[in-house]
This record gives sequence, C-alpha cells and structure tokens, in this order.
Amino acid sequence: MLDERLLEILVCPRCKGELEHRTAPEELVCHSCRLRYEVRDGIPIMLIDEARPLEPGP
Repeated sequence: MLDERLLEILVCPRCKGELEHRTAPEELVCHSCRLRYEVRDGIPIMLIDEARPLEPGP
C-alpha cells in the first residue's frame, strides 16, 4: 500500500493531472490521459512508455 503523503504529491507524468489510487490491482489511474500506472512491490512505475490504457467502463 502506498504512503498517503506520496499519493498527495504524485501526478500523471504526461498531463500533470490528478491520479486515482486503486487497490485491486494496485495502480494509479489518470482519467484525463486514460492511462493506468502499475504499482510493483509498493513502487509506482511512473513511466509513460510502461503505462497501460484504461479500459472503457460500463
């Protein structure tokens, strides 16, 4: 689980927008860019090249 202080300062590396923290699976989501950033072993992988597209919702 990510530290709350870290979550307060992290932003999307592409648009500098807010990120939503999801826990299952643990990832950070940018709704503006429609990208998901994986969290591996408690470390957010904030590389645009490794981000995955956000699947369309219902």
